[in-house]
Amino acid sequence: MKPVVLAGGSGSRLWPKSRAALPKQFLSLTSESTMLQDTVTRLQGTKAEAPIFICNESHRFLVAEQLRQKNVKHSGILLEPVGRNTAPAIALAALHATLDGEDPTLLILAADHLIQNEKAFHLAIQNAQQLADAGKLVTFGIEPDSPHTGYGYIKAGLEDLGGYRVEEFVEKPTREIAERYVATGKYYWNSGMFMFKASRYIEELEKYNPDILDVCRRAIDTETHDLDFIRVDSEIFSQCKDDSIDYAVMEKTDAAAMVSLNAGWSDVGSWTSLWEASNKDEKGNASVGDTIIENTTNSYINAEQRLVAVIGLDDVIVVETKDAVMVAHKDDAQSIKNVVNKLKAEKRPEYQFHREVYRPWGSYDSIDSGSRFQVKRITVKPGEKLSVQMHHHRAEHWIVVSGTANVTIDDKTTLVAENESVYIPIGSVHALENPGKIPLELIEVQSGAYLGEDDIVRFSDRYGRVAK
Repeated sequence: MKPVVLAGGSGSRLWPKSRAALPKQFLSLTSESTMLQDTVTRLQGTKAEAPIFICNESHRFLVAEQLRQKNVKHSGILLEPVGRNTAPAIALAALHATLDGEDPTLLILAADHLIQNEKAFHLAIQNAQQLADAGKLVTFGIEPDSPHTGYGYIKAGLEDLGGYRVEEFVEKPTREIAERYVATGKYYWNSGMFMFKASRYIEELEKYNPDILDVCRRAIDTETHDLDFIRVDSEIFSQCKDDSIDYAVMEKTDAAAMVSLNAGWSDVGSWTSLWEASNKDEKGNASVGDTIIENTTNSYINAEQRLVAVIGLDDVIVVETKDAVMVAHKDDAQSIKNVVNKLKAEKRPEYQFHREVYRPWGSYDSIDSGSRFQVKRITVKPGEKLSVQMHHHRAEHWIVVSGTANVTIDDKTTLVAENESVYIPIGSVHALENPGKIPLELIEVQSGAYLGEDDIVRFSDRYGRVAK
């Protein structure tokens, strides 16, 4: 069994924590580890091979770093040049997995789900494998504990090899219809997890959506390897239509089967669902961080940077980050996506980035700014180096707070220690490296007429970010 972990989601309903540059699968929302890391570690105890990961190209270093932190062995990180939904992503994984003539059973997992009962999950995997070995395309149906309107449903048919044949897939229902579904005992929530032989998915995709398979085949033919990453041709893959595995294959095939799962599952698709999955006090409140809660019930409060006090409110979501505060009624938490769309339309940075931005070499935190200046706190991991670069519109002043920096300005390299500083004039070609064994922390003061991140001309970069 080869797990395929889909890590390409945007998680916009969990803004302001989840953002385009750092979506929810890379955040610690339900445990001390990130959701991606939890997805991998809960496979311990199964007969799983090293997983394949699929993610957006812009998130590749996040995936690689989080796997490194947990010492996870993997079979490669497959990069989607553009997002095209789950049917093409899984097709790339299936085609890649069969390149050497093998035909593994693929376990398709989302990187951003919560599963609290791992033993029940492992048992469901064993049951699903019997069906997959028989040529079925298996989905995992969640035993519903409420008439939830945020999930699609699966109607179970006749029993088959420890599972059920799928009688039908149905869209997200109204409350009234959901109540009828749950009352029958035959309907399950659609989890978005699957298991099947790689060859069987390819066969069924060719039968029902051959155009998707054709594009993915041509893309896989261009496969190249770069460090941990597997790349395909962007121009070819961008021609693929956007479609989910449910619409493209599962709702059409006559080989669909379902295994029931009762394991404390949640897709953590909104702040309300995160509240539902959290431990609560006697008044139904769940809180994270430095909070004071008075005369408040059934609420979720998440404080990241400072004290948050909530008084005299019921059924609310309050989330505070370094650069944004979001307050919503629990019943209207889905409308957060409308706020995100407005931020995107207005090209505000809060749509894409947190104040603290992660890079493959470390991170930077924009701690202050004005019309002609910006101050950042920069952390460079031991042994890492920023690109060799130049700016047309800004000068920079670096002050080392801790650690040691190798600073190159034009053709001169200097070792800069704690409490020392260096000045980089406009137009100078420069680079920063941490040669030490501890993180390098420095304060960067930028000054100039334009301070945007796109005023960077890269000449060389060990992370492949130089424009060709």
